Formats: sequence, structure tokens, C-alpha cells
Amino acid sequence: MRKLITIIALCALAALSLGAREYAVVSPDDSLCIRVRDGRQLMWSVTKNGETVMEYSAISLDLKDMGVAGVYCKFKQPERVYRNDVLTATVPTKNREIRDCYNQMTLKPIIGDWAVAFRAYDNGAAYRFLTWLGDELEVKDEVSEWNLPSGTKAYWANEKNPDYITHAEAFFKERVIDEIGTDTYAFLPVSVKTPSGLRAVITETALLDYPNMMLRAGNGGTLKAEFPHVIDEYEMRNDRDVTVTKLADCIARTAGVRAYPWRVLCVGSDKEILENTLAWQLAAPERPGDWSWLKPGKISWEWWSGINVFGVDFKAGVNTDTYKYFIDFAAKFGLEYILLDEGWSASTLNIVEAQPDLDLKELIAYGKSKGVGVVLWTLWTPMLADLEHILDVYAMWGVAGIKVDFMQMQDQNMVNFYERVAKECARRHLLVDYHGAYKPAGLQRTYPNAMTFEGVHGMEHDKDSADISPDHDMVLPFTRMVAGPMDYTPGAVNNATKDDYSPLWYHPMSQGTRSHQVALFVTYESPLMMLCDTPSKYYQAPEFAKYLAKIPTVWEKTVAHEAVAGEYLLISRKTADGRWYSAGLTNWDGRELTLDTSFLGEGEWTATIHRDGINADTWAEDYKIETLTVEAGDELPVKMAKGGGWVAEFVKK
Repeated sequence: MRKLITIIALCALAALSLGAREYAVVSPDDSLCIRVRDGRQLMWSVTKNGETVMEYSAISLDLKDMGVAGVYCKFKQPERVYRNDVLTATVPTKNREIRDCYNQMTLKPIIGDWAVAFRAYDNGAAYRFLTWLGDELEVKDEVSEWNLPSGTKAYWANEKNPDYITHAEAFFKERVIDEIGTDTYAFLPVSVKTPSGLRAVITETALLDYPNMMLRAGNGGTLKAEFPHVIDEYEMRNDRDVTVTKLADCIARTAGVRAYPWRVLCVGSDKEILENTLAWQLAAPERPGDWSWLKPGKISWEWWSGINVFGVDFKAGVNTDTYKYFIDFAAKFGLEYILLDEGWSASTLNIVEAQPDLDLKELIAYGKSKGVGVVLWTLWTPMLADLEHILDVYAMWGVAGIKVDFMQMQDQNMVNFYERVAKECARRHLLVDYHGAYKPAGLQRTYPNAMTFEGVHGMEHDKDSADISPDHDMVLPFTRMVAGPMDYTPGAVNNATKDDYSPLWYHPMSQGTRSHQVALFVTYESPLMMLCDTPSKYYQAPEFAKYLAKIPTVWEKTVAHEAVAGEYLLISRKTADGRWYSAGLTNWDGRELTLDTSFLGEGEWTATIHRDGINADTWAEDYKIETLTVEAGDELPVKMAKGGGWVAEFVKK
């Protein structure tokens, strides 16, 4: 210990005597520049096309009994690497092939077994710490400041729980950072807009064996990171909610030799942010293994509609007949799965026995005979206590996957639980939907069976809140969705204008038009996409159901055409079989855009368009499906009603 203190003191003296030095790394196209300054405090800044995105901001890692990496430091000559690779996504939410082109600068101190790596991409910047400090260490704290230009606005989550217990379901409000104050914090991603109009999104990835990062506003335009301490003890208030009773004096107990999470700043216009994949690119690479069994797809979901079915000869509820009805619907329309949400099991804590009226063995066999898999809801608490046994039971039953729910905590232990679930499910060929969860932070690349995450104020709240509106829908692609797949659960058959909407628990409706609901299936990204409404409603709207059923949940290529956060977007995506889908989405303002179809390449295409009907402004369920022939390069009008949407499927002739 005495030797370590001496080394730290020598480093401090060296840093003070030499003065601060500056290092720089630029993106491959020279548009983005990261500058780094050493000395008393390690700091970094980012510019894009000469414009300041982030002024010099402090970063450091406080290691128990080992000093602080990033203060009083001087570096050796930087190690520089240029890479230009093509990465292939096993489960592609934007693009199958992703160009990973960057310049990296790694700085190692003259004295000390740590380093910090900076990467400059054309569309963003990132850094991470690395240590080579023995078998284990404790991270007391981490400093990660984001000093943004004065007047910068942020979509802010307004969280207050002191123990960082949250479902991460924000109704984002755009606020000037200078005016936010310190009484609330935000989980990631945090999407900001500089006074000049440049969009930047702060997030993290490669989050393994480490807590989630939160941000709190400080002085001026500065955001400062906060991290949950390791939760050593808690008491259960009920089957799912906890009261924290003991926190460790550290944010992580972890391996001494490791790379830490990437701190990421995605940069560009609103349109460019829709195409940004840095959170996936910087994630830990896919774990080796056979992933050929993976099957993305759509799920018929019963919870949103309250398991309400009608026009049948059986009593609707948690029983075999009701879920066979869901399977029949899924099979008829080509959906891959049904989900049995909370209520299917003997209790929320006993999730290896079904309710007495539900014959799971018969149901799963029936589903397999129809080509439909069964996904089961699970509570996190029994999974934490007996994960392997429960998953062994599910694998023996022939279950296709799980929806694990209500985790809420953000600390290192919970992050490790997420990985453990993904790993053990992968061994048994089970898909995972993380609900009541924090945002995706790279796990979806590392374990491709980790297909989707909630961490969003989604359509389940149509049942009890007016928050889920077209205005809200137009914020999410530029905030939460930048981090990765988003389990938003669209597909409502009952649609309402702003004036007509009413939150109803058992007969829910959505805000915005019918075509708005269709457009969400193209604009929102989730390899597992729920169809939220009851089959009985879809049977009454067969054109709508058929159109939804054809839309895939994974994409070979994504092209953004136009976008303004909070207002509208226009985007196109290519399918594995060579089709294209284009979709427009708008807030409560009606508008008309123009789609240039040059992205189709060449030749004639058949376009099947689902658009707002002429009376959709006053009757939200009014829509029209039309078919026309398009020559690649033609321009198509994209007219949307208030709260509307527009979708076209293009099939080459």
C-alpha cells in the first residue's frame, strides 16, 4: 500500500511539473474530432464539422486502495489503430451488414496499469477505461461528465428514486439543461439538441458486470454521471418490489483485468440518428455457439386486451381453449408465437405449474402442430432464486422463450442477472424478452437470443394514461430506440383522435390513426414484435391483420429519408426476401411528405400502400389500402392525417 501511494504521488508530481498535454483523434472522414487533455484531470471534448458538441469534460475511475485513474496523469505515446470492417448481425434490427470504420487512440499512463481508449467514428465518439490490476478490484466511483454548450436541450426522464429503482419508462419532456436543476436524474439514453440544431445521444454499451450509468444536471449545461452502488441486501415488499436495506461502499466488485463499458456519444442530424448503430457496433461480440435456432417474429399477446375474446363457444380466461384460440389466430396469419402473460402460472412465485384450467403440455403440443411457439411470462424473483431448474422445466415442456419482468434495479448485481438469464436461456434455445427492464446496452449483440427490451413508456399504458400519443411516438425513435430494440407492443384495432380517446382498462384503444399503428411496425425496431389486440378484433379487421402479419421484424438494410424529432419521420427498410417497406409517421400535426424511391435501385415495383383515409382526421380508424405500379426513382406523395401514418410495401415485378 505504501508503495502504491508513493507511485501515485510521483505521478502527481510528474503531471504538475510537465503541464497538461493535448492529444487528438479524428474520424475517418475528418468530420468528427476528439481532443483529450491530461494533467491534473483527464478530460475529453468532441467537435463535429468544427462545431462544439461537447466541451472539455472530466472522466476518471476511482479504484479502492489503488488510486484514481484519470487524475494527475501523463501518458506515453498514443497507440493508434484504424479499422474498416464489416460486421454481420445475427439478428439485424437495422442492417444485416454494418460498416465498422473508426480511428482509435489508446492512452496509457507513464506509470500505472490502466488505459483509456477513444474511438472516433464519422457519426459519433466513444471512450472506455481498461485495467490490468490483478484478480479483483472494487470501483468506488466513476466520473463521466458531459459538458454541453449552453442552451442545449435534452429529452429528460425526470427520475427521482434515490436507489435508482425504476422501470425506465419515461414520458420524455424536452428541457433546457441549464434549467433542469439537480432534483431529478435521467437514465440512458439521453438525447440532446445543441443550439445550432445538431442531435447527440448519450448512451452506453458493452455493459457487463457493471452498473447502469445515470445522468444528473449540474452547473450550466453539464450532465454528471451517477452509478447505483452494489445492493448487498434488500427486503421484499411483495412478490416483485424491493426496499434496499444495505449498499456496498462501491459501484462494482469486478475483475482487475478487464475492459469497462463504452461511453457513447452518437452525433448527427435527426435523420442520421435513425441510422446510427454505434450501440450495437461497440457491444461485446457475439458469444461463440450455434445460433441457427433463433427465430425472430411476431407474437399474439393477450394481456393488453384483458384476455377478452368474443364470438366463441367457451368462457374466455386463463384456460386451454382460450389460448388455443390465440394459437389458431397466429397460425392463420403466420405469426410465430403467442405469449402467456402474468396469470398463467399457479402463482407469480410458482412458475413451474400452470393454473388448473390450463393444460400447458397439450397447448404447447397444439402450438407445435400449427407452427406456433409458446412464450411464458416469468417474474424475476423466482428466476433469481432457481433459474437453471425453472429453465430446465421450460425446455422439457418445449417452451420457445420467456418474458422476464419487473427487475427495476440498475446495479451491478442486476446487470449480471440479465447476462445470466441470456446465457442460460441460450443453452436451452430459449428467446428472452426483458420487461420491466432498463434499456438495451449491448446484450442483444453478445447474446442474440436477448431479442427485445421494454425500458419504454409503451402501449400497455394506453389502458390507463393519455401519455401514449402520436407526440410521444415521435420522440422515442430519437431517444430510447437509439440504444436498441424496443418492446412497444403496437397493433391496436380501436383507434381514436385526440378528442375521442379515453383510457379503458378492458376495452383499450390507441391514439392516432389505424395507419399510424401499421407504421409503428416498420419504424420501431424489435425482433420480437407484439400484436397487442385480441384475435376477435383482428378477425373483424382482416385487411389490417393481414397487412401487419406480412411485415417482418428484422431488416437487411435501413435508409432514413427525412426526420425531425418530436414531429415526423420517413424511413425505408429492406427485407431478407428483397422487398422494401417505407413508412411515414407524424405527431398530432397532419402533413404531406414526398418519398423518393431511388433506394429501390431499378425496375418496376408493385407498391401496396396502407394510408390514412380521407376522414381519418375525425374518424381515426378510416384507412385505405391501394396498389399501384412504381418505377424506381419515382416520387410518391406521403400524406398523413393528424396523428397519422403511411406504409408502402414494394415488391419487384
